[in-house]
Amino acid sequence: MARQNYLFTSESVSEGHPDKVCDRISDEIVDLVYREAKKTGLDPWTVRVACETLATTNRLVIAGEVRVPETLMKTDKHGNKVINPSRFKSAARRAVRDIGYEQDGFHWKTCKIDVLLHSQSADIAQGVDNASDRQGEEGAGDQGIMFGYACRETPDLMPAPIYYSHKILELLADARKKGEGEARLLGPDAKSQITVRYENGKPAEVVSIVLSTQHLDESWDSAKVRQVVEPYIREALSLGELPIAKDCNWYINPTGKFVIGGPDGDAGLTGRKIIVDTYGGAAPHGGGAFSGKDTTKVDRSAAYAARYLAKNVVASGLAENCTIQLSYAIGVAQPLSVYVDLHDTGKVDEATVEKAIRQVMDLSPTGIRRHLDLNKPIYARTAAYGHFGRKTGRDGAFSWEKTDLVKALKQAVKDVA
Repeated sequence: MARQNYLFTSESVSEGHPDKVCDRISDEIVDLVYREAKKTGLDPWTVRVACETLATTNRLVIAGEVRVPETLMKTDKHGNKVINPSRFKSAARRAVRDIGYEQDGFHWKTCKIDVLLHSQSADIAQGVDNASDRQGEEGAGDQGIMFGYACRETPDLMPAPIYYSHKILELLADARKKGEGEARLLGPDAKSQITVRYENGKPAEVVSIVLSTQHLDESWDSAKVRQVVEPYIREALSLGELPIAKDCNWYINPTGKFVIGGPDGDAGLTGRKIIVDTYGGAAPHGGGAFSGKDTTKVDRSAAYAARYLAKNVVASGLAENCTIQLSYAIGVAQPLSVYVDLHDTGKVDEATVEKAIRQVMDLSPTGIRRHLDLNKPIYARTAAYGHFGRKTGRDGAFSWEKTDLVKALKQAVKDVA
C-alpha cells in the first residue's frame, strides 16, 4: 500500500540556467538540421544529430555527430566535406539573445563559439539505418530504458510539485521579457523548488517555496526580490487551485544578492537536468537525456512515446496513476520489454494494458516517429520548463501530450482481456 500522507519536493530551473542554455543550443541545432532538410528536399528520416554543448564565461563549445544537408557543409583544403560552422554559430547566438544574456561575462554578440561537429560514425549508422529484426526499418539508436508517467494531480496529468515549479519560472520569464514593472530587472538565471503536502494521496497544500533568481539591480536584497516575484508565484499556484499553507516557509534568494548568473557564474552542459525535464523525481527516469538528439535516439522518442501512452491510459479512466517502461537494444527495432505499473489504481490488470499498448501503437523508432510526427523542427521550446505537461502546438510541437488514443486504447483493452 502506497503512503497516503507525506511531503514531496520537486525543482525546476529557468531557460537562463547554464545547463538549460546548453540544452537550448543543442536543441536549436536539432531544429536547424530538420529545418534545412525540409528546405533542401532532404528526406527528414535521414537526419541524424547527437549534439552536446558546453558553456562557460563568454564561451560555447558545440560538439557531436551529425548527418546534415549539403548546405550545412563545406569543402576543406584537402577536398573533404566537413561541417560548416557558420550556421551553427548563428543558431547558438540567436538562442542566447532570445534567452536574454547581454552581460559582460556572457553576451550573445561577443561570446566565442567553437563548433566541433563531425559526421556520424559509420558503425552506429549501419545499425540505425537497418534494423536487425525488421528489414527496411530503423533500429534503435542505442540500448536503454525509458519511462513515461501520468497522474491526476494537475490539469495536464503531471505531478503537482514539478508542474508548479515550472509554472512559476515560466511566468517570471514571460514578465521579464515583456518588461513588466520591476520584473524587467530580473535576470535570465533562476531556480524554483516546491514542497507539497499530500493528504490521502492527493496534493493538499504547498508548505515551502524556494526561489533564487538573478537580478540586474545590485541594490536589491532578498526582501526586495520577494516583493517583485511573490505575485507571480501566487498566480502560478492559483492555476491549479493549489493553496499555500498559512505557515508556508518562503526562501527567496536565501543567500542574498544574485547578480552574476548564467554561464559566467557557473559552467553548463547539455543533459544535466534530466529530472527537471521529466517528472521531478515523482517517477523513474531512464538512462539518457533528451536535448540535442534526433528522434532515432530512443532516449528521446521512446520517452515521449511512454509519456503519450501513460497519459492516454490515465485520460481513458483505466487508472489514476500510470508508469510505463520501455527498453531497447541498439540496431533492434522493437522494444525488448513493455512494463506497466498502475500503482494500485487500475480498473484492469497491468498485463492487459501491456498487451493493449502494443496493439494500439508501433513502438519501433520508425513507428514512434511516424505516429507522433516527430521529424520536425519542434525541439528548441522543449529545452526549458519540461518536456511534459505542455500544450500541443499547431506545428506539431508536444504531439506526445495529445490524448487522441483514448478510444483505441479502451477498445484494445476489451479485445485482449
